[in-house]
Amino acid sequence: MTDQAVEPKDGLKNSQFLGRSRELKELRADIERAGLDTIAGRKAPRARVLLIAGRPGSGRTALAEELLGQVAAGYPDGILRTRLTAPDGTRVPTERTARELLDALDLSAPPGESEDDLTERLREGLSVRRVVLFLDDAADAEQVDPLLPETPDCLVVAVSEGPLTGISDVRPCTLGGLDTKSALDLLGRHTGSVRITVDPRSAESLVEECGSQPSALMLAGGWLAVRPKEAVADLAKQLHAQADEGSALARVFQLAYASLPVPAARILRYLSLAPEGHVDPHTASALAGCSVSAAQTTLDDFTVLGLVRRIDSELPQYEVPGCLMPLLRGLTETHDRPGEVQLARARMLERTVRLLQSCRAITEPDGSPARKKLAGLPRALRFPSPAAGAEWLRVRRPALLAAARLAVADGELDTLARRLMAALARALAAHVGTEAAAPDLYGIHRLVLDVAERRNLPREKAAALLNLADLDARTGRTQEALTRYRAALDAGREARDPYATGRAMESVGGTYQELGDWYRAADWYGRALAQRLTRGERADAARLHGRIGTVNTYAGRYGDALRSWRSAAAGYRKEGDVAAQARALSEMARVQEYAGRPEESLHTCQEAVEWARQAKDVRLQAALQLRLADTLDRLGDPAAAKLHRGAAERMLGEELPIEGMTPEQGADAYEIRSASEED
Repeated sequence: MTDQAVEPKDGLKNSQFLGRSRELKELRADIERAGLDTIAGRKAPRARVLLIAGRPGSGRTALAEELLGQVAAGYPDGILRTRLTAPDGTRVPTERTARELLDALDLSAPPGESEDDLTERLREGLSVRRVVLFLDDAADAEQVDPLLPETPDCLVVAVSEGPLTGISDVRPCTLGGLDTKSALDLLGRHTGSVRITVDPRSAESLVEECGSQPSALMLAGGWLAVRPKEAVADLAKQLHAQADEGSALARVFQLAYASLPVPAARILRYLSLAPEGHVDPHTASALAGCSVSAAQTTLDDFTVLGLVRRIDSELPQYEVPGCLMPLLRGLTETHDRPGEVQLARARMLERTVRLLQSCRAITEPDGSPARKKLAGLPRALRFPSPAAGAEWLRVRRPALLAAARLAVADGELDTLARRLMAALARALAAHVGTEAAAPDLYGIHRLVLDVAERRNLPREKAAALLNLADLDARTGRTQEALTRYRAALDAGREARDPYATGRAMESVGGTYQELGDWYRAADWYGRALAQRLTRGERADAARLHGRIGTVNTYAGRYGDALRSWRSAAAGYRKEGDVAAQARALSEMARVQEYAGRPEESLHTCQEAVEWARQAKDVRLQAALQLRLADTLDRLGDPAAAKLHRGAAERMLGEELPIEGMTPEQGADAYEIRSASEED
């Protein structure tokens, strides 16, 4: 099992933890503390919840990570991490959090499933595991409560700015500043120990000006690190002179920002627009309108200054600390006109669309139009191999999905948002597959629907509803699928889109078939058939004749079923689809057998065998040979039946899985037979 769902880090965390020994001791003791249920003689119904409370930048996440490292050995099923508040301050929906955690546990999370069902799945999955669940940046108890494992074998570590009122038996560990020694050690990691030891009083004054807050100390250390000739006392004096200008973190940040060159300062401000606070060189390049190489150099410089943190990844990725995001947004509002900010967003989305198009194109065969178009793109936008494209998509997936959500929420860049969602859906389908990517695709189609409804785009609304309904149908939410198919039909009619209306009518029929309502299924298939015939779409009409024949067979209306299958066979013959014609004749033979006309069934089946032979469909031939054998048995000719069974075995070998074949393999008739016999 993977040890993480998402890996956010709040604050400016160094891999070597300093201080907080008292807090760690208290937290460790709290794990073993007898809870209220234990004292009352009852077994604890839920996991113990440890709360680390503190302002962003106080090192609260760093403390949580240190605690996780110390207790990890006691939880063999791993550590799950997720963040409950986005970098822009919005709450992460519980549905999305539960889905991410289920994915980390390799548990099923069907697309479109409700929040309650997903959290129930999560609790069931955790009930048989011994894990630590780390909930970073929780806004309140309402976010935490649905995720709590209902077993005392798990541990929950939550980080929040305040108390989680409503969750029982939780004692917060409230963070202040670091102790002086730890604060000086943290500062010295950036400045070097000499600059601290030669002027300890000034160093202590600087720690005091920084409020002993880890985030402020790391920014101060970064500022001094790139200025080896500056005295620690000078920085302390500058901060003291600004004592009335906000928090310690805000004052140190403002000093660091003021020292940046104009282009770098602009890039830093625009990092507040990065989805999920995650930025790569392409994102920074597009936001600032500079080259990719210049953007990466600037991001590396920011890392030294403590303004961003490099993420451990095979690709260059960086994260803006959550405590700095409000400060960056404030600078953007002050220094940049709204039009400039919107243009930066548009550049970022356009770059993302082109990268996604390139990511998909690399999966196409050499010489294809997509690959030829790919060759004309700038080198920075091209992927050298499908594997490189797949890795980029995997690493950037959370940020790409966040970009789509933010683009739709913005409301002013809907054209770009629509292009982004289309490109993202195609890239996911190409690299991951539609089935594996279904949960992500479901979310994308819902966003498309939001834009289509907002912009009154009935054709796109119909497409989104059809896609959502298909996913509902695949995951067993048949009634939800039916509702969406009907809504898609209305939207398709409004758009005067014959494809959408025909597809919706046929899908409504398929849903009624799934529900066992054969009469309504036949009616809706008939409506779709009438449209296909009007438009001269003969192949689709033949297929619909077959679907009508199927439901009529289930309904026991064999005469209507025979007419439909006869029409289907005739339609396929006109289209030159020999294999489909053979399958239609095979179904006719089955219906004739149901209707008590074995001689006609035998004749039709023999005709179907001949067409299957011409189509070189060995599996269908074998299925038909077995069907002939069954019919001959019923007609009292076991010798001939034995010959046909032997022929089938020679075609496909001794282990012939005829009864389990799919319709595409030519055994749909056997499924019909089984259903009819059960009836």
